[in-house]
Amino acid sequence: MYILVINPGSTSTKIAVYNNRTQLIYRTFNHDEKEMAAFSTILDQKAFRKQIILDILQEHGFRLNDIDIFIGRGGLVRHLQSGVYRINDDYIHDASVGLNGEHASNLGAILAWELARAVNKQEMAYTVDPVVVDEYDPIAKISGMPEISRVGAFHALNQKAVAHRYATETNRPYSTLKLIVAHLGGGISVGAHREGRIVDVNSALGGDGPFSPERAGRLPSYELLKLCFSGQYTYAQLKKKLIGEGGVYGYLGTKDIRDVEQQIMDGNKNAQDILEAMAYQIAKEIASCAAVLEGWVDAIIITGGIAYNRRIVELIRQRVSFITSEIVVYPGEDEMFALADGVLAAMEGQRELVEY
Repeated sequence: MYILVINPGSTSTKIAVYNNRTQLIYRTFNHDEKEMAAFSTILDQKAFRKQIILDILQEHGFRLNDIDIFIGRGGLVRHLQSGVYRINDDYIHDASVGLNGEHASNLGAILAWELARAVNKQEMAYTVDPVVVDEYDPIAKISGMPEISRVGAFHALNQKAVAHRYATETNRPYSTLKLIVAHLGGGISVGAHREGRIVDVNSALGGDGPFSPERAGRLPSYELLKLCFSGQYTYAQLKKKLIGEGGVYGYLGTKDIRDVEQQIMDGNKNAQDILEAMAYQIAKEIASCAAVLEGWVDAIIITGGIAYNRRIVELIRQRVSFITSEIVVYPGEDEMFALADGVLAAMEGQRELVEY
């Protein structure tokens, strides 16, 4: 059974083909920022990215009709429970209009569905754990301002994948565990997992939680308000300062933690301070999740690309080891396999298949 997995990012398109759970193809096609700037909206990129996918399949000897299952990364659609979703007209509408925002991930399921439809297999188009998974406890949704909910977007797919991995490796059902999962990448999300549900998590794309390599994270709201009405910035400029050119980039002019490490080795004290501040904020967010779980924490899991950085992991470990000695590091992320595995698990009866 051949499975096509599509994961669009802001500056890349990732494509994988599996034969059941065996990976046959994995390609990351990087896009030039100037090239992408030519498109007015994310949706305008659809034909461009679709052709890339078709070219890569052809390059490896696959026809579209050879594919049995089409899977796309889930985007900013309506808030929903964790699960495996069959893509339908309602999903396509919500992703196309950007119901909860405009992001490249909105294209994932759209591309999967359109490619499946081209060979009359649209009923075999799926997505798994979109970024808008909402399993929050009701109390966690209250922000302090009635017009604003704390429910946002985060790395639901990888959060769930590593939590299930830990459960499997320790031979315990995920539904019995209390975990804190910290996904450290371009954005950072820290989630409290209680017995199979992510009951609280910061909105990694919504200006909440620790600052990251390119996002400003949680800010003093009154100071931000003054910036908004200072006349110095347009809406678009401030949005970019919050997401894209905030965080580490705002201070050091780079989003690459390896560059920051080199600056530290070259004696840049400011670079060291910024890196330590990011680790400090991550640790503080982890500790807040421990309060959500009332101190009962089976494990803290650190994952994402930044988890390869030993300095950051150790800085976090020093501050959170009082919560539990079980601190597990799963560096990187495998969203492509998580998508394929999720759909296969649903077909095998291990996960529920849901209509959007």
